[in-house]
Amino acid sequence: MSTPRWLNSRQIERRIVIRGDLILETPARLGNGDTDGLVDMPLLLDPLQGMPLLTGASIAGALRSYLQQREVGYWAKAEKDPLTKTLFGLQEGDNGKQSWLIVDDSLGVSAPPLETAATTSAHGDETPRRPRVELRDGVAIDPETRTAAEKKKYDFEALQAGTRFPLRLELLVREKERDKVLRGVALALQGLERGEIPIGGRKRRGLGQCRVQGWEVIDYDLTDPQRLVAWLDGDESGKQEDARIAPLLGLTAEPGDDGRVSFCLDATFDLDGSLLIRSAPIRKGEPDFVHLRSRRGNELKSIVSGTSLAGALRARALRIARTVAATPDKGATFIDDMFGPHISDNTSVEARTKPAASRLTVAETEIRNPLHLVQTRVKIDRFTGGAFPTGLFSEEPVFSQAGTRVCVSLDLQGPCDGQIGLLLLLLKDLWLGDLPLGGESSVGRGRLKGKEATLTYRQGAANTPETWTIQANGAGLTIVGDADKLQGYVDAFIEQVTT
Repeated sequence: MSTPRWLNSRQIERRIVIRGDLILETPARLGNGDTDGLVDMPLLLDPLQGMPLLTGASIAGALRSYLQQREVGYWAKAEKDPLTKTLFGLQEGDNGKQSWLIVDDSLGVSAPPLETAATTSAHGDETPRRPRVELRDGVAIDPETRTAAEKKKYDFEALQAGTRFPLRLELLVREKERDKVLRGVALALQGLERGEIPIGGRKRRGLGQCRVQGWEVIDYDLTDPQRLVAWLDGDESGKQEDARIAPLLGLTAEPGDDGRVSFCLDATFDLDGSLLIRSAPIRKGEPDFVHLRSRRGNELKSIVSGTSLAGALRARALRIARTVAATPDKGATFIDDMFGPHISDNTSVEARTKPAASRLTVAETEIRNPLHLVQTRVKIDRFTGGAFPTGLFSEEPVFSQAGTRVCVSLDLQGPCDGQIGLLLLLLKDLWLGDLPLGGESSVGRGRLKGKEATLTYRQGAANTPETWTIQANGAGLTIVGDADKLQGYVDAFIEQVTT
């Protein structure tokens, strides 16, 4: 006689509903994969309501990836039975295991204090409005000529910073795996608390930075008939709120597992002259070209985009590696491992390198206290020496004034000593103004002067981070920390690419 189906249940004893508002701190690109519209990379929209859609699969994938990195580190192979597989399930051939975490889709809405946050209907209800969208331009730069690559200009839509995504997750708990599942959820959601889990495309170039500032948890004990009925009715009595997820899940101590190794660089520069990362004008009557701006709260802020900074860093890193390396190919291979491989359209399918993410994460930062001035320029005909017909244009770069600061934040994940050494050489070029950012570098724009920098080498939760501080001191530097060790990283880079 076969066992009744109802006796083969998963023996779920608790259902924990977790909610929180995910707030974008930088614009996010949630593309739909369609390239036939007016924009090369449009946003993914809910077909019923027309609102920006963050799918549950995207949220769950980001949480799973973060949890695995916390367990075993960046680019490390997971152990046989890791916490990640216990919580999120697995698929091995014909056998599999279902995830204990159910993640709902979320629709993006405007967040206060934007004037589009909500409108009041005739019934007094607040109706969420669609968030604002930024249109960003992108272009691939030829590393040989330092000019725009042919047919590599594109544009994409991005949700503005401040957009809110209401999250809802439901955790299924059974006694056998209760402790592991609760600890795994706490570790994963800590990433959203700390702003360590970006969403969408271009995550390693500053887009999609987000954070959950508070949680709501409703715990349903299914062994209690009253709480079982409460779950069926959607009764939210017993709801608890806190800024941290661990206490709400009944964990007395913060889960501290962290196998990640990273080298972080946070530097502040003075602007030496002007800087122009071109973007199209937004308001009527603006110049033909303006410096790139992005909305933060109710204001448009001049920014240094992660894509512009990463492009300049990669081009200079490739130049350094090819100069020092034993062969140009060895230098290019070193850069591909650090920044991700460059796949050319002219490369055959057989010869193409397997795509991989960049180890270097570049943040998108605001320019502090910039001065905006409009300049009128004219193109000169090289043959006649006169003005080129229709060559008059105006532009609005950002200029330096008292208090103008440009910040750079880089995070090198799972690095070797040689990669840290190359990053230090890139910092030197930025510090001395030898590596300009943005466009029109040939007329003196985009040069920086180093002011201060903090270097942090983190090697998991068990080890104390090692830090260095660098400050400009007249024509010299003041370094707090083991300077010889920094020189050792540079020597390791030279040895790695020359042997």
